[in-house]
Amino acid sequence: MVKISIIIPVKNGEKTIHKCLNAIKEQTLFEQSEVIIIDSGSTDGTLEILKNYSFVRLYHIEPHEFNHGATRNYGVSLAKGEFVVMTVQDAWTSGEKWLETMYQHFKDEKVMAVVGQQVVPHEKGINPHQWYRPVSKPRLIEIYFENLEEYLQLPGKEQDERIFYDDVNTMYRKSALLEIPFETMEFGEDMLWMKTVISRGHKAIYDARSSVWHYHFLSYEYNYKNTFRVIYHKYRIFGYFSKFRISIKDFLLIVYRNFRYKASLKWIIHNFLILLSKKRAYNLFEKKMNKGNSFLTNYYTESFSKLEQGRFS
Repeated sequence: MVKISIIIPVKNGEKTIHKCLNAIKEQTLFEQSEVIIIDSGSTDGTLEILKNYSFVRLYHIEPHEFNHGATRNYGVSLAKGEFVVMTVQDAWTSGEKWLETMYQHFKDEKVMAVVGQQVVPHEKGINPHQWYRPVSKPRLIEIYFENLEEYLQLPGKEQDERIFYDDVNTMYRKSALLEIPFETMEFGEDMLWMKTVISRGHKAIYDARSSVWHYHFLSYEYNYKNTFRVIYHKYRIFGYFSKFRISIKDFLLIVYRNFRYKASLKWIIHNFLILLSKKRAYNLFEKKMNKGNSFLTNYYTESFSKLEQGRFS
């Protein structure tokens, strides 16, 4: 009997999809799980690779039909399990109890979602400044407000900081996704969903013990565009904007870390550029925001709403 449905939107994932699926196959709850892949027009070797995984239920949509919210809702409509896991083609679990760790929290009927942690693997070619270096035990945080006014009256930034959301690594109660589907959004569907659920008095859990390896090598231009997109959706959903400042201390810290980690000098340049691209995005957003919400929305839609799925460099 299927208890857990794992939904993975895929496009051109030949470099990583095998890691994702092989790790799922090693899960303690694998025999009680199903894997639903929704491919949106892969043109590389992804579809050939998927033929090696008989447990995968494969569905196809046209590239223009992909939408972070709507595509995941489609996956939910196909799911047989009582619980639904959202992950991505380039994330893979760091242990065999990834599913089990999240699943155990649903013994509490108030829990609608369990969010796990993303960590960056120690691998050649991956930015060593982002490698996972734990300094304390993984956190377990309950996200619940018995007095809803306590949450709703918080400033937008605090509302954001008091919850967790991540469709790279989250298990949902399917009934919650049917009651409150994801909005049809090209980004930020998990952010809005979690705010809505918590605002209605439901409970969620953040459990860092349930982790996945996940990393994108982001180019300067992609990081700039993606940062703008994140700022925009936080502003739209939570209603806040915080200035981003950089100083000489930030640059010195990059140099210090690089020598501490004994990394190639190229990572100094890369991380300088990533920092500058982030600053550029914040400056541009503030400039457009000051022209009014209508102008900002139109500018975002025309310039930033279409970042290609599965491409980061």
